[in-house]
Amino acid sequence: MSATFATELAARFGDAAVQVAQPRGEITIEVAAGDWLSTCAALCDDFGFDTFIDLCGVDYLSYGDDEWDTDGVSAQGFSRGVEGQGPGRFKWTEQPSHQVADPQGIAVDALEGKRYAAVLHLLSVRNNTRVRVRCFANDNSLPVVPSLVGIWPGVNWFEREAFDMYGIIFDGHPDLRRILTDYGFVGHPFRKDFPLIGNVEVHYDAEKQRVVYAPVTSVEPRVGVPRVIRDDARFATAEGERSGKILHREAR
Repeated sequence: MSATFATELAARFGDAAVQVAQPRGEITIEVAAGDWLSTCAALCDDFGFDTFIDLCGVDYLSYGDDEWDTDGVSAQGFSRGVEGQGPGRFKWTEQPSHQVADPQGIAVDALEGKRYAAVLHLLSVRNNTRVRVRCFANDNSLPVVPSLVGIWPGVNWFEREAFDMYGIIFDGHPDLRRILTDYGFVGHPFRKDFPLIGNVEVHYDAEKQRVVYAPVTSVEPRVGVPRVIRDDARFATAEGERSGKILHREAR
């Protein structure tokens, strides 16, 4: 069923990339930003995907990178090597972010490939089929994709959340504003280059007699590195059996 339906989708949307993930047969359609609106309209009207499930944003910065060092795996566990100023690990004055200009005036290297994507999940009750639609924004510095509120009105708050968390602009949205963070919030917290300590902190200034926003100074941008120490009975048993065999051979 999934392979046949994927073939139909590929024939209808020739410029889109249709993928089927096994073994569950999950179908993903990747479309260009210019075809996002027309493709979604066709899925709703012509293919029966009239039920909207979810829409979320994705930041593919550092996608595929791995900081876990598994070369030294042992019975006691393995360590995690954290080096340099990776995503989220930097101070305000060292922030290599695309959200604000670099405070030190050092140009930030352009990212290779497209970074931000909107991912849509749809359900066709009539055909008992689900589909995932992904669209990458063309501009990493200002990600913009068309709004789908005109097709599925329930997507309204989901697009606001993706805007709030990832900074993705949904062109044509009737009320695109923050929905989870406050209006004075700086940046978009689900972006991979958003500092883990935040951009600003709020405190009461006794001299000004009011609450003020200021760069974060009370928290160090450090990452807790877990150290895994296993005390597994299987390893203790294996070690005991090995020692027992050695003693048995020596006794013989």
